[in-house]
Amino acid sequence: MSISISKALTIAGSDSGGGAGIQADLKTFQELGVYGMSALTAITAQNTLGVHGVYPLDPEAVAAQLEAVGSDLPPDAIKTGMLFSSGIIRVVAAKVKQFGWQQQLLIDPVMVAKGGSQLLLQEAVEALITSLLPLSLAITPNLPEAEMLTGMKIRSHGDREQAARVLHAMGPEYVILKGGHGPEGDEAVDLLYDGQEFKYLSSPRIETRHTHGTGCTFSAALTAALAGGRSMPDAVQLAKDFIQAAIEDSLSIGAGQGPTNHFAYGKRVRSRGDQR
Repeated sequence: MSISISKALTIAGSDSGGGAGIQADLKTFQELGVYGMSALTAITAQNTLGVHGVYPLDPEAVAAQLEAVGSDLPPDAIKTGMLFSSGIIRVVAAKVKQFGWQQQLLIDPVMVAKGGSQLLLQEAVEALITSLLPLSLAITPNLPEAEMLTGMKIRSHGDREQAARVLHAMGPEYVILKGGHGPEGDEAVDLLYDGQEFKYLSSPRIETRHTHGTGCTFSAALTAALAGGRSMPDAVQLAKDFIQAAIEDSLSIGAGQGPTNHFAYGKRVRSRGDQR
């Protein structure tokens, strides 16, 4: 008897430390019951102390991976992470058009690592805005990424809403502005904007240095939820719950900024006997 399972594709870089990138995405897909596939854009040498090397793949190699997946294993949802160069972005955009993935594409605009290493070349920012954002269902920037994309300084709730409007005008149907870098004291406040309404989602802020890969993990959980057929508001809430558990139940590994716990949400669900 064949089993029907939702499929999700991540187009991103490899993190040798396992906390972010392709590794975080595939762990998250697995935890949420979604079959995970990948197209690698770059190899990074990194651990909890930082990024020690970035080795991008040729755009042709990225195209070949996407062709292989798209022609045999059509995904129900796709996310991008580290894209690095305009050449890779143009290839991804071409394959999105070729396979008709426009309503399935979520963009996590990975630009700079927490340690400051550049993960998206400056020349590629314009390509991201002009070539890929118009094809996307959603974008999930944190506040610094939103500032880089919009050219705005984001300080207040009003600034966040205006930034969301600007990002929405670039093409995505939904903007999820992550608030982990915000100044709200005890709360981390995310913003969901659908072009008409603003919805704020808050959760307790956890004081910890072990937050490596939070953006990748959040967007991967969102992608998995969408692949499984959830509505965008429900998917955002699940992603919020997933990353909250991952931060709260720290693994506390590594000498620096350690990874989140990708097992935490599933353990909580199973201990409660909940249905996903």
